[in-house]
Amino acid sequence: MIRQLAILCSAFICFSIYISSCKDAPEPVIDMEAGVPNFGLHDQNGEFHTLYYYSDAKAVVLYIQGNECPIVRNAIIDLKSVRREFKDKGIEFLMLNSNVQDDRSSIAQEADEFDIDFPILKDDAQLVAEALQLHRTGEAIVIDPYSWSVIYRGPINDRMGYESQKNDADNHYLADALNAHLNGEEITENYVKSVGCLIKRLHTDPSEYADISYEHDVAPILIEKCMSCHVEGGIAPWQMKSYEAVFGWSMMMREVLRTKRMPPFHADPEYGKLKHNIALSNEELTTLVHWIEAGAKKDSDRDPLKEYEAKVPIWELGTPELVIELKEEDIPATGIIDYRYQEHEIEIEEDIWATGFQILPGNREVLHHVLVSVIYPDGFLEPIDRSSPWLDGLLAAWAPGGETEVFPEGTGRAIPKGSKLHFQMHYTTNGKEQSDQSTVGIYYTKDQPANEYLMVGAFNTRLQIPPHEKSYKNKAKYLFEHDATLYALFPHMHFRGKAMKFTALYPDGSREVVLNVPNYSFNWQRGYHFEEPLELPARTVLYVDAEFDNSSQNTFNPAPEKTVYWGDFSFDEMLIGYMSFEYHEGGRDLSMN
Repeated sequence: MIRQLAILCSAFICFSIYISSCKDAPEPVIDMEAGVPNFGLHDQNGEFHTLYYYSDAKAVVLYIQGNECPIVRNAIIDLKSVRREFKDKGIEFLMLNSNVQDDRSSIAQEADEFDIDFPILKDDAQLVAEALQLHRTGEAIVIDPYSWSVIYRGPINDRMGYESQKNDADNHYLADALNAHLNGEEITENYVKSVGCLIKRLHTDPSEYADISYEHDVAPILIEKCMSCHVEGGIAPWQMKSYEAVFGWSMMMREVLRTKRMPPFHADPEYGKLKHNIALSNEELTTLVHWIEAGAKKDSDRDPLKEYEAKVPIWELGTPELVIELKEEDIPATGIIDYRYQEHEIEIEEDIWATGFQILPGNREVLHHVLVSVIYPDGFLEPIDRSSPWLDGLLAAWAPGGETEVFPEGTGRAIPKGSKLHFQMHYTTNGKEQSDQSTVGIYYTKDQPANEYLMVGAFNTRLQIPPHEKSYKNKAKYLFEHDATLYALFPHMHFRGKAMKFTALYPDGSREVVLNVPNYSFNWQRGYHFEEPLELPARTVLYVDAEFDNSSQNTFNPAPEKTVYWGDFSFDEMLIGYMSFEYHEGGRDLSMN
């Protein structure tokens, strides 16, 4: 008992020392005139939030949260009270965590334990903390979406102090500021000193940014993560061909980096390791942003970008056994183009098994993606019972950044004599008339493999998305009837697509999120390949949860006033979760029919 009391006393003393240090820490000078830049962050549940998405709100309240901070924990009830008071008045409430010691998993545990039902955005790279000049948790920041400026900054009320609290507050700063704003009145007290726990900032002295080297730090990141698209003939709108080009685009680069629009790799990093991952690490992200904020300076006459030679689109594995050149497609200067389709005979004298493919884009400036499906001859038992060539049974796919794909060893894809290839092409306009003539190469063998490599779509055609609906949710599922190895997943939706999550329900009842894409973009139809394939026991069900945004806040939405149904055109919608896998023993008979 004495030992327990000693531990409690020790903990209390440590906490009191910490609170005293918080109390005595010098306060920074806050620039209340600074604008609030746009940013994009994941919350504790894996959802993605972009600040400027809330431009239709009357105000955005951003409360600075931190795990284990007693002031934050005690203030939750007060923040919920303010939210109830302003329910249905157009106020958006979010939380922000910039603590280096907290991760999304621990934040989710904290939210569950203390009944925090607000989205808590995790500022891993602390770029938002820097932009908002954060110093402590427990601070409420009210942002006016009309001007994207801070109109109030301070505590929720005066109920709590360091090592003290009252039953009732005498001043309700946050509620008063919101009422004044909604009534068009001046907020007389727009800054109040907050009490809260100190935030350890990794970068507090901008003069340190001058040490970031363009040659040694910045250019290698650009070459590795950006220059598969930002090269001559690439789909990106400008070329990173020199320091001068990057310098001229640097402010735009900072904007798209903060919002995570670029690089276009939208998988949630919390779930699994993926191949061809061009997403930036926190260190890479801060290096680029800080270099830009320091003036985007060049430190020597050498320019690695000028020395970089983009990959020439040649056959990486040697000339394929089967090469098909598509017909030329003419692309207008502007406008939205619906899918183009072509059908080609396969010149083979006997049955073959595809073992890999490579797609050579004819014009990377406008070609958005290519899908290739096999049209089997009459009487052939298809590998998957399908209602559409684009739902199940895909053979190949390409999108910017796509790689040559070699099917797993011991697998192949049946292409019987008499088959045809069906091509779907999607193009984007870039301001001038263009043309494209792409080529597809297929590697194959005549020897029957041990297992068949399949690309199947879990889909749901029963879509009915109401007008102006910000969050319409629907799902699909796929049952693996036999033991399988899962290699890749490929979310597919159209303009209203917002997010897609893949969750495996195993036969023992356990669940596992295997891929989360909370920031889906129709502009980037990307497949996500696992570094280590997943082994799925028979009777595993893969659930595909999709979310759609049919509101005017979705900048891609062509007609928010319309109800949207399933359809092939981009203006319609789809819910397809493609997956590449092989069945083990127990799959279909692989002998050609």
